[in-house]
Amino acid sequence: MKSYLISDNQETLIGMRLAGIEGVIAHTKEEILEEFKKLLEHRDIGIVIITEKILSMAEEEIMKVKLERDYPLITVIPNRDPQKREDYISKYIKESIGIKI
Repeated sequence: MKSYLISDNQETLIGMRLAGIEGVIAHTKEEILEEFKKLLEHRDIGIVIITEKILSMAEEEIMKVKLERDYPLITVIPNRDPQKREDYISKYIKESIGIKI
């Protein structure tokens, strides 16, 4: 089973490729939905990784698929903005286990 990335920036794509994960860069909602639709047709793609910015651009469509389908696993990774990273981790912990740090 493979993982695949839909990213909004080149640096994230390069980092994932170094880890052996293929992907694509998308800048518009139309590009995102086109790539996302292609991925849903491939049974060998088990995990779809998207950046927060990609999710924000097509959240309604992505969340609909995430809630209605068991396969593939859709996971969101934070953007590369270091100022938001700390907030992201705290928010994630609070949402996951209900503890505010």
